[in-house]
Amino acid sequence: MTEITDDLPAILLREEHAGWKAILQGRGGEHYARAMTRDPLMIVPGGAIGRDDIVSSFAGTVPWDAYEIHEPAIVRLGERAGIVAYRAVATRGNETVELRMSTTYLYGGGSWHVALHQQSPA
Repeated sequence: MTEITDDLPAILLREEHAGWKAILQGRGGEHYARAMTRDPLMIVPGGAIGRDDIVSSFAGTVPWDAYEIHEPAIVRLGERAGIVAYRAVATRGNETVELRMSTTYLYGGGSWHVALHQQSPA
């Protein structure tokens, strides 16, 4: 695929699920090291972090047990970019967290890459 098609919602949701599945398997840092652009940014409550901090944030973190994506919305940004926004519910043991998330993807080099990820409490 070299441009956005009508399959964009399915493609971006597949990318988002791949990230979550890697996190559940304890491979979040490895996955995002490959899946991000060279200069990504993650906006979280209290600040913004870059590539190295994003990857290292997964080290030593207990993986989530399960996740759900609710109310997904896709925004097209030109021919090679898009945003997936949604409400996420993640569980780990007795802990349940609900977040509002958005991920901006850029297409290049034959695959989609995370350029910007934002998460905040729902």
